[in-house]
Formats: sequence, structure tokens, C-alpha cells
Amino acid sequence: MATSDVETVQSGADKARMAAAAVLALGGFVAYFLLAPRGGLVQWGALLLALAVAAAVFLTSETGRQLLAFWRESWREVKKVVWPARKEAIQMTAYVFAFVFVMGLFLWLTDKTLEWVFFDLVLGWR
Repeated sequence: MATSDVETVQSGADKARMAAAAVLALGGFVAYFLLAPRGGLVQWGALLLALAVAAAVFLTSETGRQLLAFWRESWREVKKVVWPARKEAIQMTAYVFAFVFVMGLFLWLTDKTLEWVFFDLVLGWR
């Protein structure tokens, strides 16, 4: 499926929605700190309510609709993935751990060999 790379110019209403969403989110954080004397339940309620309203306002903008479309397309692509069976996943994980162990051993041996060559043989510091 071909997607076009055409960018749309945001209208003034979209810019206003984005600004309103930002102000609502910021207002939620300010309310969280201002409502500290009222208790944690009121604080968290105000914050979560403001963030939910800000998200709803954001999702009504063109950018929000594009984000929702991207999420839907991404989810559709994730459904197409053929995931490995449990046995295959365990085998591949074991291969990765074995490779990391062998590489770690190789690098450690290389380091110790070079340390011995330079410090003991060449410089004679030990």
C-alpha cells in the first residue's frame, strides 16, 4: 500500500486545538500542585481529568487524527507478523546467550594476552 508524503497545512482551528490541549495539560499539572492541601485523591483526579480532556482535544485536531491513523496502520501491520513458536524463541535466546558468552570469553582472553605481552614482556613492569 503506497502512502503519500503530502503534508497538510494546519488551519487556525487546528492550531487553536493544539494550543488548547497544551494549556489544558499544563493546567492539569498546575492544578495538581495547587490542590495539594485538598489531598492526593483530588490532586490526581484533577490531573487525570485535565490530561484526558487535553488528549480528547488533541485527537480532534488534524495532527491527532493523523496519529490515530498511524496507530491503526501500525496495529494492522503488527497483526501480519508471524511470531516464532515458544521452542524457536527459546532456542534463539539460547544461541544469543551462548554467543555473548563466547565473545565475552574471547575478549577477556585477548585483553589478558595483550596485558601480558605489553606489561610483562615489552615493558617489564611486573
